[in-house]
Amino acid sequence: MKTRGAWAVSRQGIRTVTVLELRQRIRSTRWVIALVVWFLVVAAITGLTFAVFRSDLIGTDPTQPWIGRTIFGLVVFFVLFLGLLVSPTLSATAINGDRAAGTLATLQVTSLSAAEIVFGKLLASWIAALAFLAVSVPFILIAMSAGGTSAASVLSTLALLAVILAAVCAIGLGFSALTARTPASAVLTYIAVATLTVLSLIAFGLTVPAISSDDQVRLYDVSPAATWDQSGDQQCVWRTQTIRQVHTERTWWLLAINPFVVVADAMPESAIGSAGASAGDQDPMSIIRRGVREARTGPGNEQTRCWSSTQSGPAERPLNRSPVWPWGLAVNVLLGAIAVWFAVRRLRIPQRNLARGTRVA
Repeated sequence: MKTRGAWAVSRQGIRTVTVLELRQRIRSTRWVIALVVWFLVVAAITGLTFAVFRSDLIGTDPTQPWIGRTIFGLVVFFVLFLGLLVSPTLSATAINGDRAAGTLATLQVTSLSAAEIVFGKLLASWIAALAFLAVSVPFILIAMSAGGTSAASVLSTLALLAVILAAVCAIGLGFSALTARTPASAVLTYIAVATLTVLSLIAFGLTVPAISSDDQVRLYDVSPAATWDQSGDQQCVWRTQTIRQVHTERTWWLLAINPFVVVADAMPESAIGSAGASAGDQDPMSIIRRGVREARTGPGNEQTRCWSSTQSGPAERPLNRSPVWPWGLAVNVLLGAIAVWFAVRRLRIPQRNLARGTRVA
């Protein structure tokens, strides 16, 4: 029989592994319990969010569009948060768990290639993650009914959530192939998720001293010999001054790789307002979108410190309106692709080097 290469792929081979993985999950009662708990938690958060923003606690008109967008944004972010917690558990033990149980070797001695085993396990993990996402769809639609969110926003958000969950499942699969112990692979996957979501923000803040510099900036400021005109406005003049500026245009990518930033920035502009800030753009999606684009734009060479109704200062520096989310999504997908490539290499037969204590059959 002709030996198939490690990267040989067929639809039937991937389907075989996927079906085996899904049948094993369905037989487990923990799977059903997890879905029920997920449903109840998302329902509770959705209900509490509606209760807060539809009550008199916030002191604003609940019919304002930004209220509906805020409800939608909070529900979506919570679903993403839970997805990032659950997805590692679906794939981080898929390979080393089967190796420890002695079932992985059974698949490896068949005609299945290493790529078919990896892709089949990845597809099964992704389908399981999509099941949790599907349970959340009714609550996302309920949040949409609060107003201010279009159907295009819902569809784009669900699509991005699905892709991000696939990337996280792939990362977990890579660590499952890397380590011999399931706790180690689970911990490493959670560290990777924490790096993308939390540590990236911390790193962005810690780089502030390194990207700060003293720049010569033209200031439109109050004149040292300022007097007040008849209208009560200040007299302002142009002057050059050295001030400390933070050049966030050098490190904005640390924010772009964050999955929450990816989802927020990808919201259609018609749903969250224009790139400029306005009184109505107070929802989480708009605030994050505005913040990351301001970071990408960086400081300008002209600033105003004079507020006058009769004198005109420098025009507001336009934001860089090019989308940020494709860059962040590409990084997440690339990490997942590298993890899959590594997993396939680790499952090649024959394998020259095995970790100490690894069970082959």
